[in-house]
Amino acid sequence: MRVVVQNDINRAYGGRGTRGRRAGVHGALAVLALAAVVSGCTQSGSGTAVSPAHGAQPLHAPPARALDSYASKLRAAHAARVAAAKRWGLAKVPLQAPPAPARKPEITARQGFEVDDQEELNLPPVFTTIPTKKKIVFLTIDDGENKDPAFLRMMSDLKIPYTAFLSNYLIKDDYGYFRKMQAQGHTVNNHTLTHPYLPGLDYAEQKREICGMQAIMKKQFGKAPTVFRPPYGNYNHDTLVAAKSCGIKYAPIWDEEVFVDHWEYREDDRELHPGDIVLTHFRGREDWKGTMVDDMRRFLRKVTADGYAVARLEDYL
Repeated sequence: MRVVVQNDINRAYGGRGTRGRRAGVHGALAVLALAAVVSGCTQSGSGTAVSPAHGAQPLHAPPARALDSYASKLRAAHAARVAAAKRWGLAKVPLQAPPAPARKPEITARQGFEVDDQEELNLPPVFTTIPTKKKIVFLTIDDGENKDPAFLRMMSDLKIPYTAFLSNYLIKDDYGYFRKMQAQGHTVNNHTLTHPYLPGLDYAEQKREICGMQAIMKKQFGKAPTVFRPPYGNYNHDTLVAAKSCGIKYAPIWDEEVFVDHWEYREDDRELHPGDIVLTHFRGREDWKGTMVDDMRRFLRKVTADGYAVARLEDYL
């Protein structure tokens, strides 16, 4: 635009006297004014609204007080997490998981964990790890025997997600405990009625164990889950066919198991891996040398020290 205007000025002056120069100046000023309008460079206070270029959007900077309020909330949230970690005996604050993926990964049966006609019948896949490159693990807790209120407070304070796999014979004395868990945002899933060794049962018996628990879950917790864990991680073809008939879509087991006093590993490298599913149980001093809080303290110390955050399993299914 500058070159065009300068050329117009030169032509206005070219080969003329004073009158010609005055006329040229007026003409040049008119060109400059037009250029200002075209380029959107109107004087402030002119009252002329200038539309942005095609496709451009006007900038809306939030008020400084809004930014300050947001920063204050972040600081307060972090301070609360620091205080919670200290309160529950953790030297380091557990890492926060990234947001749930907009596109969920494809879940398939782990190699060697398939059954006959796995793909042809579209049977629920058995897997130990979620396919992801993010440094996250998934905490799953089985059966429901121990009902420690301190555990609920700890996980709520620390904002740690987990998935519970429940067996009716162990939870029927206190469904309310697990409804509190559910109300805190944690998921409750199917772990059969009586926790049997499923491959030792015929198809009808397996179906009764799985579908029967589906009915109880729907009655007690509002809906029948689509996720099921076979007791002991044992299953056969009938298990997965029965599970599918009961509305089950996924059958995760685990890659590591944590206890109050040690860890156990499926893989030879004895390491955590991105997307690993970790198992523990609802147990207390009657079974272990510690409480559920002690168990979670061991779990969180290791995953945090190894640079992992705990994510919600259902966000990836």
